[in-house]
Amino acid sequence: MNESKGSKIGSAIGLVVLVVACVAGGWIARELWPKGAVAVPQVPRGPVTVSVRPVEERAYNLPEKFVAHAEAMQEVDLLPQVDGYVKEIRFKEGDIVKEGAVLYVLDDERYQAVVNQRKADLAAAEAEERRTKRYYERMQNADERGITQLERDNAEAAYERAKASVMQAKANLVVAEYDCKKAKVIAPISGQIGKTSAHVGDYVAPSKGALAHIVQIDPMRVSFPLTDRAYIGWRTALKKGKALDYRMRLMLPDGSEYGEEGAWDFDDNAMSKETATIIMRLSFPNPDRLLIPNSYVTLLTDRKAPPKMLCVPQQAVSDLSTGSQCVWVLKDDMTVEQRVVELREMSEGWMPVISGLKLGEKVVISGLGKLGPGVKVQVVEPTMNDDLDPNYVPPVKE
Repeated sequence: MNESKGSKIGSAIGLVVLVVACVAGGWIARELWPKGAVAVPQVPRGPVTVSVRPVEERAYNLPEKFVAHAEAMQEVDLLPQVDGYVKEIRFKEGDIVKEGAVLYVLDDERYQAVVNQRKADLAAAEAEERRTKRYYERMQNADERGITQLERDNAEAAYERAKASVMQAKANLVVAEYDCKKAKVIAPISGQIGKTSAHVGDYVAPSKGALAHIVQIDPMRVSFPLTDRAYIGWRTALKKGKALDYRMRLMLPDGSEYGEEGAWDFDDNAMSKETATIIMRLSFPNPDRLLIPNSYVTLLTDRKAPPKMLCVPQQAVSDLSTGSQCVWVLKDDMTVEQRVVELREMSEGWMPVISGLKLGEKVVISGLGKLGPGVKVQVVEPTMNDDLDPNYVPPVKE
């Protein structure tokens, strides 16, 4: 009897211990189990709010890009043509100078003295020419019995020598006047002048190097390499009159677009053996001096009248794990279906459709993360941005 009673008490105690162990184990497992490890799919209780845009026909004008080099149309080293001391400088470094403007004035007293001397030499030679001419004419008119042929020949020779002396004196005067004129250094082209290497009082000469450097800055030339295959295509298009259907624009080093369009200037006359490219050159107006000689810019070439294609906003496109792309299409019953599409490269926020969509079909552009096949949606107006509306101006960030 006592053994039976003790057995029942032991069984009760064992049961209590087992219950306590189970409760404690469950508590510990609850604390150790990762949060959110068991995710219960959340089924939307109502329609998902989305924005849609119709498939549109838009101009597709993806520009081709080239690394281009800005060059001056003309540039010149300003060299003195005579030697002398700088008497005057008539410009400021960095000025825009005009062709024909006087930039440096050298001391010309020595050259002016030479001019005066050459004028005197010319006057003396002309006087001698007049004297010998009169003597020669008298000898020609004299009686043949009164003079000999030798005297006539001597008179003629003296007259010819006098005429040659006059010609020599005139040539010497031209050289002297040229040297005197070149004591003023003139701008041979219009452009921006750089730093001067000479100052008032300095002695300058042609052998001592350039006084300054002038660069023509408006218009500017932009050069870029074109492959041999592309060059043949360009030449073929030029022959058919289609090469001028393209517009030439520039992107500046800061990423902004240059406001002027370029025109074809000329192409080089030889292909590079190393790179199989030929240098093409364009001319760009440069009134604001944003194009700087020897700087690098990006050339953008696209069509003046681009073709139209079916396009969807870039926001509507998603990438699949298979490498394909897809969009969510709104159906008539206000549900959506996922559609695999084939697209071209994006241009200005829109992607041209090769296959998979039709004109007018509506694609979802917001709320894509909540969608699934057959999900009901509620359509609201999209928030306009610069991709959807070219006239949209974003607010200025302070």
